[in-house]
Amino acid sequence: MGVWGPGNFDDDTAGEYVWGITERLIKETNDAMRNPRQLEPDEYWGVIVPCNVELLSLLASKRWGASVPKPSVVEQWKETYMTVWEGYIDKLILPEHPEHKALRREVLLRTFDELLAYARFHHQ
Repeated sequence: MGVWGPGNFDDDTAGEYVWGITERLIKETNDAMRNPRQLEPDEYWGVIVPCNVELLSLLASKRWGASVPKPSVVEQWKETYMTVWEGYIDKLILPEHPEHKALRREVLLRTFDELLAYARFHHQ
């Protein structure tokens, strides 16, 4: 076991642990992408996929041994997710909250783009 510092994630075991977590997040997201219907904004994976993407970005930012998907994978996730989201969100927006759609779109795009930046850096 290699130890390189006093931090909680400064050894091989912790790095392997983080790698396992990120691999699970990647697998879950890949599995969800296979069935676009479950990506609708009011479905479980429609909520959890952006959470997974943001968690992957957070872990990648720490460089604790995180597994990072290839840029082409993140681009495909973004395209698939946003296509479903754009095609469905108008059914959910309440008339008294028309600004929600634009604000949510901005957050979603930023979420995918942040992971894409880490993926490009990691896989260069």
